[in-house]
Amino acid sequence: MSFRFPNKFLAGSAWCLIVAVASFVAEAAPAPAPTAKSRFENLVAAHWEWQSKEFPEASTLRGDYRFNDRLTDHSEAASRQRGVYRKQLLSQIKAIDAKTLSGQDRITYDVLASQVERSVQVSELFARLPGNLPFGGDDDWLKLTPSNGPHRLIPLLVRASPFNRVRDYENYLKRLSAIPASLAAQQKWMERGIASGWIAPAISMRSVPSQLEIHIGTDAEKLPAFVPFTHFPADFSSADRERLAAAARKVIGEQIVPAFRELQAFVKDKYLPAAAAKDTALGASSLPGGMAYYDAMIGRFTTTSMTAKEVHELGLREVARIITEMDKVIARAGFTGTRAEFNTMLRTDPKFYYTDREEMLAGYRAIAKRADAELPRFFAELPRQPYGIRAMDASLGDAAEHYTAGAADGSRAGFFEANLNNLRTRPKHWMEVLVMHEAVPGHHLQIARAQELKDLPPFRKFTGFNAYSEGWGLYSEALGEELGFYKDPYSKYGQLCAEMHRAARLVVDTGIHAFGWDRDRVIKYLMDNAGLVEGFAIAETDRYILWAGQALGYKIGELKIKELRARAKAALGDNFELRRFHNAVLDNGPLPLTILEQQIDGWIAAEQVRSSPTRAKATQSPKGQ
Repeated sequence: MSFRFPNKFLAGSAWCLIVAVASFVAEAAPAPAPTAKSRFENLVAAHWEWQSKEFPEASTLRGDYRFNDRLTDHSEAASRQRGVYRKQLLSQIKAIDAKTLSGQDRITYDVLASQVERSVQVSELFARLPGNLPFGGDDDWLKLTPSNGPHRLIPLLVRASPFNRVRDYENYLKRLSAIPASLAAQQKWMERGIASGWIAPAISMRSVPSQLEIHIGTDAEKLPAFVPFTHFPADFSSADRERLAAAARKVIGEQIVPAFRELQAFVKDKYLPAAAAKDTALGASSLPGGMAYYDAMIGRFTTTSMTAKEVHELGLREVARIITEMDKVIARAGFTGTRAEFNTMLRTDPKFYYTDREEMLAGYRAIAKRADAELPRFFAELPRQPYGIRAMDASLGDAAEHYTAGAADGSRAGFFEANLNNLRTRPKHWMEVLVMHEAVPGHHLQIARAQELKDLPPFRKFTGFNAYSEGWGLYSEALGEELGFYKDPYSKYGQLCAEMHRAARLVVDTGIHAFGWDRDRVIKYLMDNAGLVEGFAIAETDRYILWAGQALGYKIGELKIKELRARAKAALGDNFELRRFHNAVLDNGPLPLTILEQQIDGWIAAEQVRSSPTRAKATQSPKGQ
């Protein structure tokens, strides 16, 4: 039934009245209460903005250049405030009913709640222990080690920062001027460590003073911080070039060099003498936090509830299994001696090493090109962001090969940084496995894919879980064989050595921190089982001593991904598609292993529905249409 006004005038008047009443009602009605979904999305966005500002170096590395003029505030007040913030954030998260969220919102909730809760637990652990160290959950009690710290950060930031405009250089100069205060704050933490018992063994820290030397010198133009001022964009005026270079010489020579010199003197004259007492008690169990601290680190780096004993025993089983595989490869190579003799041959025979840097770099690039061509067979969708392979900065010395992520907006490619600084320590038979881990299908593919996912908030794309990312890297090493690599028995042995290295980490990390292993025992174990040269074995041992638990994530993450692949294959049978499985692992971004398992179980169930004959019949188009 319809209603019609008797004439145009009345119709117009009535319409105006209806509009007026509707407007009044709209103005008078209270705004609808925000939904749990909107409240949570706002919380996640606000947290990400806080994190981006709080840790500006990480923002630079992922291509967010808004805070390139500053460094992380390492002061006690800032660290304490980070701890307060996270406790408040956890309360806000728990105030939202997770059951009202679905899809990616629910995954985001679980990921954020897990991450923040673990940070708060670590923060509260430190607050209860001697020294009352107010760590905010992201802070490590040891700010400076041979493999981490400001001496490593400066070259990294130089490579990641844009230098296209005058403003870029001015921001960088402001960042340089913040270095002295940052070093002073980090030194104060080390002083607090001496006073409270949170101190590292001197034997593992003794190389630090010489490493700091790269930022100390009488000629500022030869130091790493000055590198951007050695070449300017072509459109810069002479006046700008001279002004910016002069400002750099001034801040480096008058502020940065004295600050590094002061830190170096502190480490040599105060920290190392005090740390000498720790040389007979290397493990985390000897720190004020004892096993409670080490258990927290196991949880942090593995995202599991495994105990040190469980990790240790898993490592022993994996070492034994891989030894069997290594012996088979040695036999295939036609070698009749022992495994120790085979390792010695690989370390000493010149044919296994390059003598020319450019030839080795070309060798890496050729491997990567071959890998690229195989990826479509193993992934349903691939990232668009390219990657390159370049020589690692000489200032990093004997640092391990690593991946530097590209910018999220695509303005900077990712890079596998190959260490060409000492070719005699980089054998040819390790090259294929390193490309698999650091470039594709390893870190570059995983990180670039996460950056390009459309349905995830930035927090999910860029957050890090050691067991997930390094587990994927190690899984990718094994996947290399399916891609067609390791045909040569020596390259296959190199892949097994790399896997053995990560399995041995489960044994030696727990050995150091839970079972009283001494340094010499760890070094020998790594050389005997993983085939590491002595210098590398020493550097790795010191890394495990100083960074409790971090080395555990690799093997535990890899084994979980392999377990989930086997589970999916068993459940789906002939309907299992490896390409789709790999994207199922990657396409929710980095996850704690517990949440990854939940998601893959859900994916398996969805795949069973998708591939079921009933569904296929129901969706089939009738003939003739």
